[in-house]
Amino acid sequence: MSLVPAPPSALLFLEVFRIGFVPVGWLDLLDIALTAVLVYQGYRLIRGTIAVQVAVALLGIYALSEVVRAIGLTTLNTLFGAVGDVFVLAVLILFAPEIRQALFLLGRNPLVRRLVTQPPRQKITDEVVGALREMSRDRVGSLIAFARSSGLRNYVESGTQIHAEVERDLLTSIFFPNSPLHDGAVIVQGQKIEAARCILPVSDARTLDPHLGLRHRAAVGLTERTDAFVVVTSEETGKISVAENGKLDVDLSLDEVEARFNAAFSPARRDDDEPAPPAP
Repeated sequence: MSLVPAPPSALLFLEVFRIGFVPVGWLDLLDIALTAVLVYQGYRLIRGTIAVQVAVALLGIYALSEVVRAIGLTTLNTLFGAVGDVFVLAVLILFAPEIRQALFLLGRNPLVRRLVTQPPRQKITDEVVGALREMSRDRVGSLIAFARSSGLRNYVESGTQIHAEVERDLLTSIFFPNSPLHDGAVIVQGQKIEAARCILPVSDARTLDPHLGLRHRAAVGLTERTDAFVVVTSEETGKISVAENGKLDVDLSLDEVEARFNAAFSPARRDDDEPAPPAP
């Protein structure tokens, strides 16, 4: 049975042009474009960090191993072959922070968040706002983190497990200055207060006000690494602040905090994943 040649139109669709005798088709162009995007995004992720130097060093070792193999140096080729067996593991270890950050950015994708984010009950909003009102009035320092699509289990395990309903009196009691749980953060996940006295990562961003305390820097630090929504009250001024997406908004009114809280957990969250503007 003879093969029927493809019509010229089909060949034109598959082949865009030729480089010498190598045909280049639409799939090749798509492959190149996707690879370029991934490489660029990877560079953006590690730009300005020590990971850039590590990546250059690894690429240099890989290039040297290819040269050794091409020349045919048996001993060095065997040595590089042994190193290549653990190359992937070494990359995972060396780039663990960057890989974790990339996964967090993926988790912030609106499509992912719509699958896993559940809007809080109105009761939780009322209880939290009531607690913030009292602590702001009495100038009680507090730090409350609300989990969204990114899990906060590592931070929950650093504190004291509670697993209690979100209630105003409980929140104000936890952050009362003489309470053994007032240092650290309270983490709310789903409909429960999971833990208190939790240790959060502290941001080292130089754009933050140098007069801000550890509570505010911890709030920003957590939102730099996860998509959590964090509220803070200052024990010095009583001002309420909100941290979201690595940004801190200071001295918000209770109405503004409530609007931001509802917007953060709304199923109609905007696709650009930016914090909602304060209520007028």
